[in-house]
Amino acid sequence: MAKASVSTEISAIGVDLGDRRCQVCVLDGEGGVVEEASIPTTHSAFERKFRSIPRTRVVIETGTHANWIHDLLLEIGHEVLVANARKVRAISANERKCDALDARMLAKLGRVDATLLQPVAVRPEQARLDLGLIRARAALVETRTSLVNSVRGLAKTAGHRLASSSTESIHKLPFDASLESSLLPLMATLEQISKTITEYDKKIEALCRERYPQTELLRQVPGVGPISSLYFVLAVGDPNRFEDARDVAAYFGLVPRRDQSGERDPQMRISKTGDRMARTLLVQCAHYILGRFGPDSDLRRFGLRLAERGEKSGKKRAVVATARKLAVVLFALLRSGMAYEPLKNSAKDSAS
Repeated sequence: MAKASVSTEISAIGVDLGDRRCQVCVLDGEGGVVEEASIPTTHSAFERKFRSIPRTRVVIETGTHANWIHDLLLEIGHEVLVANARKVRAISANERKCDALDARMLAKLGRVDATLLQPVAVRPEQARLDLGLIRARAALVETRTSLVNSVRGLAKTAGHRLASSSTESIHKLPFDASLESSLLPLMATLEQISKTITEYDKKIEALCRERYPQTELLRQVPGVGPISSLYFVLAVGDPNRFEDARDVAAYFGLVPRRDQSGERDPQMRISKTGDRMARTLLVQCAHYILGRFGPDSDLRRFGLRLAERGEKSGKKRAVVATARKLAVVLFALLRSGMAYEPLKNSAKDSAS
């Protein structure tokens, strides 16, 4: 395919992002393909390719490299749309799917109607870096849990059982001398991981205090700590981009999917779209709110009422529903800056 010249009228460019190489498709003013090319997934390659092109709409998909490529193309001067890869069925469900066709489809959809791409908002670089701090901590916690399970399992297979202990201090437990060669290195690794997690906790506390003081508004809710409040603030970003507080619950995938047709409208599970870690943290907070140490509040009363309607499945649904309502409450606090009133709705009901 001939290379598009600078004088060629360009209406849209689609870029299918790959880990090593990216496929580029350039459309002219009539929607015809004037160039298809493959370029390396590097800063220098994108600089060379796109600095010579007049400002135009460039469409990419969400993925590992989407953030820095978005920032680079925006800096060059292009309009950049990041398509939601999970929502663009015209690409994901294509029976003849390949990189060249994906790039062409992105360009065509971007040229015709950007809303078909269901574009996502890209967070500022600093917010992404701060989110990376929390995610790095989560990776270490997951690793530590796996190692703890391995340590206990190795002891049991040798006919021994380690005493009960918190995850943070399991490395201090004594064990049989016959297990020293296998467990001693793991215990040393667990000790180092726990120390590193503690360092991450201090950094997160400092971030909340120095860069994101609005997290204090969210920590008024019992069960919402520095990690949950900071992640929520960073994941939401600009509160003004949501028209309604309830939209936040949908943004985090905590609302049920829907498949209504005619009189058929079955009850379905939550969509689980959006940020998985934010959803996990909200569910963890909901577990605390409904647990034995959760103080009395509208959220707790709401969840307990739902839990009474069923046995095990009812309790699970109650936790998710409480997490959904918690997301709405946290967003309202973040946007309004008001003090949290745990029994606000209950007080209204008793007054009426």
